[in-house]
Amino acid sequence: MASLQEVPLPGTALAEELDQRLLVVLRDGRKLLGTLRSFDQFANLVIEGAVERIIVGEQFGDIPMGLQIIRAENVVLLGRVDEAIDAPEGLTRIPAAQIKEAQKGEKELNKLKSTIRARMDFLDLD
Repeated sequence: MASLQEVPLPGTALAEELDQRLLVVLRDGRKLLGTLRSFDQFANLVIEGAVERIIVGEQFGDIPMGLQIIRAENVVLLGRVDEAIDAPEGLTRIPAAQIKEAQKGEKELNKLKSTIRARMDFLDLD
């Protein structure tokens, strides 16, 4: 068993990520990219130059968000991003306005699908 001195303090792993470009995936599914500028003992984050990356099908777009303060309870995943690779492989970058429209269309389609499934729920397809 590790001694008390060998156990790292909570949040100290984030110190290695300071001033690095990170991808932060939030509980609601949003993906933010930006530079980690600060964090606290609860792992709340301050991200500078943040952009929200929206991916729809084989297209993606970045929406500028500026400085963001993110509560730790909303973070699902956090990792360093390779600066040399800006665009995800196999995806095409489109302007922010177009990706917002594509996202809106995707949400409407998913809503329609769930409505149809709910109406067909009475059928026993098994």
